[in-house]
Amino acid sequence: MLSRRQFLGVAAAGAGAMLVSPCIVFAHVATDRRFVFVIQRGAADGLNIVVPYAEPAYATLRGALAIDTSNAPRLNGTFALHPSLAQIAKMYADREALFVHAVASPYRDRSHFDGQNVLETGGTSPYQMKDGWLNRLAAQLPATRETAIAFAPTVPMALRGPAAVTSYAPSALPQAPDDLLARVSQLYEQDAQLRPLWESAMAARGLAGDAGARQDPASLGKLAASFLSRDDGPRIAMIETGGWDTHSAQNARLANQLKALDTMLAALRDGMGASWSKTTVLVATEFGRTAAANGTGGTDHGTGSVAMLLGGSVRGGRVIADWPGLAPHQLYEARDLKPTASLDALIAGAAGESLGLDPERTAAALFGRTMAARPLTGVVRA
Repeated sequence: MLSRRQFLGVAAAGAGAMLVSPCIVFAHVATDRRFVFVIQRGAADGLNIVVPYAEPAYATLRGALAIDTSNAPRLNGTFALHPSLAQIAKMYADREALFVHAVASPYRDRSHFDGQNVLETGGTSPYQMKDGWLNRLAAQLPATRETAIAFAPTVPMALRGPAAVTSYAPSALPQAPDDLLARVSQLYEQDAQLRPLWESAMAARGLAGDAGARQDPASLGKLAASFLSRDDGPRIAMIETGGWDTHSAQNARLANQLKALDTMLAALRDGMGASWSKTTVLVATEFGRTAAANGTGGTDHGTGSVAMLLGGSVRGGRVIADWPGLAPHQLYEARDLKPTASLDALIAGAAGESLGLDPERTAAALFGRTMAARPLTGVVRA
């Protein structure tokens, strides 16, 4: 027999929510700007996402993995966009997307776990810091509400810390009927401890609206928009994506991954409505992949990659790159795209400008140290 606590968890999940925070209460806030971090877990291959088609060594290094750019959107005279990113190409044409190439966090080894920890905590080495930079960003806003949300089953490392956050993810269970929900509400009406938890689950269910409990990319984008587009909704969000570790059969797998990302971000854009004009989305990965293809139709763990900045608030239509080249002597450790841009600097500049904060103070708050590079500014409209 289920205990009351067990039944509460099952019923809340059936209502379409996996609620991690003890409370989800949204109230009036001082800013109407939104900042969203999308993590690409697994090390996304920046060289085949934003393709340096004019680079002489690219086709030789990639061989059969080289992207045919004859049907790929040309971004400028050097770079083209992977053909699967059709909606992002439209954002770029509308000056709502920019790309920062040859970018990396301070991490220089090739462990997914360590690399993701450095990316999410904002440290210079793995496990140096105990909270996440996105939580520290949430702490910069007025503490009048739960400002931040993760669309994930649990709160990711980037959002962990003292600032109040919440987490919401679609449930694999069928939707509970309204009659059952009403009966459970009555059951916990007089329970001082469990009633707030139940009310939180019901509030989250209501905020999700008609986005549904599906976990496909379009539904995830629509779900995120249903929270973020509300006047009383969160202002900071994180979305997790996985499957970017393409050691084999990369072309087909990467195409599917990018199509899913493109679909999710388009659904987010469309669902945000007028709020899209004040939204900034950062897409980043823990590190890149090798410049040369391996022997199994894929690439191995590398260093430099590409980051995307999308949204109606973005000063887009640009590729920012101090391009290092792909000749043997230009590669990092003779195998990887050499990082020439700081991901921390991009985060500090984009996060600060997107929320109306001073980028220098944002950098100090998020990373707690003097960065090698100044915050990358001028990427978001005032």
